[in-house]
Formats: sequence, C-alpha cells, structure tokens
Amino acid sequence: MTTPEGGFDMSGFDMNGLLAQAQAMQAQLAQAQQELAAATFEGSAGGGLVTATVSGSGELQALVIKPEAVDPEDTETLSDLIVAAVRDASAKAAAKQASLVPKIPGLGL
Repeated sequence: MTTPEGGFDMSGFDMNGLLAQAQAMQAQLAQAQQELAAATFEGSAGGGLVTATVSGSGELQALVIKPEAVDPEDTETLSDLIVAAVRDASAKAAAKQASLVPKIPGLGL
C-alpha cells in the first residue's frame, strides 16, 4: 500500500510478528539440519546386488557389492549398478531434506 505522497504505508505491518515467524523458521531449519545430519539412507540396484549408504549430507558412507554382481568380463554393468545404487540413496536423502524444510507461508515455498 502507498500513501498519497507516494510512500509506503506501514501502519498495518506487524514487524514483531514477522520477526517471531522468522525466528521460529530458523529454529525449525536448525532442527531439520540436525535430523538430516544424523540420518543415513540406503539405496540399491540390480535387485539388491549393490547397496549404497549415504549420509543426510549426501556423503557415500558404505558400498556393498554381492559376489554374484562381479563379472570380470563385464565391469561396465557393475559400474552402472554402483551408480544406480548411489543415485537411489541420494534421491532418498534429497526427498527427506525437502520434506524437512519448513514451508514459508505467503511465498509459495
């Protein structure tokens, strides 16, 4: 809203309410970051032949490859399975992260 002089009319603006809302969102974000940092996510590929575990920050923590996935004549397939398992685990971590971020009212975020 503008005033007749062309300035902004701030009389209906609740700065204390906005500040309290921002502080609450900051606390929610901090809690979500802690929860995410403590979480691990497992992804797999090839019907469980390759399993990857990533942290909430996306760091690869473990990789398990079953012996039957190893064919010295076909390392390309093994590489593809590893990439797929890591992507699966990373996608789960990203989905969890997205679900933890608080929604900002009025901004459509």
